[in-house]
Amino acid sequence: MIDESLATPDKVRELQIKLYRKAKNEPGYRFYLLYDKIYRPDVLLRAWTLAKANAGAPGVDGQRFEEIESAGVFRACLVRARS
Repeated sequence: MIDESLATPDKVRELQIKLYRKAKNEPGYRFYLLYDKIYRPDVLLRAWTLAKANAGAPGVDGQRFEEIESAGVFRACLVRARS
Protein backbone atom coordinates (compact mmCIF):
# COMPACT_ATOMS: atom_id res chain seq x y z
CA MET A 1 0.00 0.00 0.00
CA ILE A 2 1.25 3.48 -0.84
CA ASP A 3 1.92 5.82 2.03
CA GLU A 4 -0.60 8.68 1.87
CA SER A 5 2.21 11.24 1.92
CA LEU A 6 3.50 9.68 -1.30
CA ALA A 7 0.17 9.90 -3.09
CA THR A 8 0.34 12.16 -6.14
CA PRO A 9 -1.41 15.51 -5.54
CA ASP A 10 -4.35 16.19 -7.86
CA LYS A 11 -2.77 19.16 -9.65
CA VAL A 12 0.41 17.23 -10.37
CA ARG A 13 -1.57 14.23 -11.58
CA GLU A 14 -3.65 16.46 -13.88
CA LEU A 15 -0.43 17.83 -15.42
CA GLN A 16 0.90 14.31 -15.92
CA ILE A 17 -2.31 13.23 -17.65
CA LYS A 18 -2.40 16.30 -19.92
CA LEU A 19 1.20 15.81 -21.01
CA TYR A 20 0.64 12.09 -21.56
CA ARG A 21 -2.49 12.65 -23.66
CA LYS A 22 -0.80 15.35 -25.77
CA ALA A 23 2.15 13.05 -26.47
CA LYS A 24 -0.08 10.09 -27.36
CA ASN A 25 -2.49 12.09 -29.55
CA GLU A 26 0.27 13.95 -31.39
CA PRO A 27 3.37 11.72 -31.60
CA GLY A 28 5.25 14.30 -33.69
CA TYR A 29 4.65 17.13 -31.22
CA ARG A 30 7.74 18.54 -29.54
CA PHE A 31 7.53 19.90 -26.02
CA TYR A 32 9.94 22.80 -26.37
CA LEU A 33 8.92 24.59 -23.18
CA LEU A 34 8.50 22.15 -20.33
CA TYR A 35 10.51 24.27 -17.90
CA ASP A 36 7.46 26.28 -16.83
CA LYS A 37 5.56 23.07 -16.10
CA ILE A 38 8.35 21.24 -14.29
CA TYR A 39 9.44 24.24 -12.21
CA ARG A 40 6.03 24.61 -10.58
CA PRO A 41 6.29 24.50 -6.78
CA ASP A 42 3.82 21.60 -6.49
CA VAL A 43 5.79 19.52 -9.00
CA LEU A 44 9.10 20.29 -7.26
CA LEU A 45 7.62 19.40 -3.87
CA ARG A 46 6.34 16.10 -5.28
CA ALA A 47 9.78 15.29 -6.72
CA TRP A 48 11.45 16.20 -3.42
CA THR A 49 9.07 14.00 -1.43
CA LEU A 50 9.62 10.99 -3.68
CA ALA A 51 13.40 11.39 -3.83
CA LYS A 52 13.68 11.77 -0.08
CA ALA A 53 11.38 8.79 0.58
CA ASN A 54 13.60 6.77 -1.74
CA ALA A 55 16.73 7.85 0.17
CA GLY A 56 17.94 9.71 -2.91
CA ALA A 57 21.64 10.25 -3.35
CA PRO A 58 23.23 13.70 -3.45
CA GLY A 59 22.98 15.47 -6.79
CA VAL A 60 25.77 16.55 -9.09
CA ASP A 61 26.54 19.40 -6.69
CA GLY A 62 27.08 16.90 -3.86
CA GLN A 63 24.49 18.46 -1.55
CA ARG A 64 22.47 16.13 0.63
CA PHE A 65 18.86 16.60 1.74
CA GLU A 66 19.98 17.61 5.22
CA GLU A 67 22.19 20.40 3.86
CA ILE A 68 19.44 21.82 1.71
CA GLU A 69 16.92 21.65 4.55
CA SER A 70 19.29 23.30 7.02
CA ALA A 71 19.87 26.17 4.57
CA GLY A 72 16.12 26.81 4.53
CA VAL A 73 15.67 26.14 0.82
CA PHE A 74 13.16 23.36 1.36
CA ARG A 75 11.10 25.43 3.80
CA ALA A 76 10.89 28.32 1.31
CA CYS A 77 9.74 25.96 -1.45
CA LEU A 78 7.20 24.33 0.85
CA VAL A 79 5.69 27.69 1.84
CA ARG A 80 5.48 28.77 -1.81
CA ALA A 81 3.94 25.46 -2.89
CA ARG A 82 1.22 25.62 -0.27
CA SER A 83 0.25 29.23 -1.03
